[in-house]
Amino acid sequence: MGGLTAPNSHDYGSECTRNRSHATNSNTTALDQPNPPELSDHGCCNCWNGGTIFARFQEYQIIGRHLPSEANPAPKIYRMRIFAPNEVVAKSRFWYFLGKLRKIKKANGEIVSVNQIHEKKPQKVKNFGIWLKYDSRSGTHNMYKEYREMSRVAAVDALYQDMAARHRSRFRQVQILKVVEVEKADDIRRPYIKQLLTKNLKFPLPHRINKKAGKKVFSSTRPSTFF
Repeated sequence: MGGLTAPNSHDYGSECTRNRSHATNSNTTALDQPNPPELSDHGCCNCWNGGTIFARFQEYQIIGRHLPSEANPAPKIYRMRIFAPNEVVAKSRFWYFLGKLRKIKKANGEIVSVNQIHEKKPQKVKNFGIWLKYDSRSGTHNMYKEYREMSRVAAVDALYQDMAARHRSRFRQVQILKVVEVEKADDIRRPYIKQLLTKNLKFPLPHRINKKAGKKVFSSTRPSTFF
C-alpha cells in the first residue's frame, strides 16, 4: 500500500441493520431453542448451520477518496477498518464516518477497494484491548475495555453484548475507535482478565454425572449430580 495516507485511521464499529431492542421482549434466544435456525441472509446474528456458530460481524478494510478534479487530480486516500455484518453495511458506515471526519460523501467520492480481513491465528486465545466511545442518556463517554477471545471479530461481538447488558447501549450508539491485541501479560489492566492469566488455572466441576457400566434401568433413589 505504497503512498497510502491514513490520518485518523481508526477501527470504527458498525451498527447492526436489525434493531436488537425487539429481541428483549422474548425470554429465549436462538441458542436456547431445540432446533436453532439456519444462517440468515443478512448475516448479523450468531446463527447455527450444521453445528457451527457463525460470527455476528466481519472485519473489512475499506479504502476511499474524493473524486479527482482539475484542482485536485490526486486526492488523498483514506483507509478504515470497519466491523459490519456484511459488505453493504461496511460501505455505508465508511461513508458515514468519512462524511463526519473529512466532509466527503458518497456523491463526491469513490471507494478504491474493499477487503475482508481474516484472523491469522483463529485457534489461539488472545487478549484484546478496545477503545470506544458511546452515547448514553447523559452524554458521550470514552471507554477502554479488555476481552479474552480468539479473534478480533469475537472481541468486538463480546463488546457489543457487554455494552448492551451493562449500559443498555444499542449498536448505533457505540463507535469503536481502536482494537489492539495485548500480547504481554503485564500490560493487562482489568482484574477480570488478570484472573484468567494465572499459572495452572483450574475450574471446578460442580455437575458431574457418573456413568457406571452395567447399571440398572430403574433406581429407587434419585441421583444427585451436584457436589
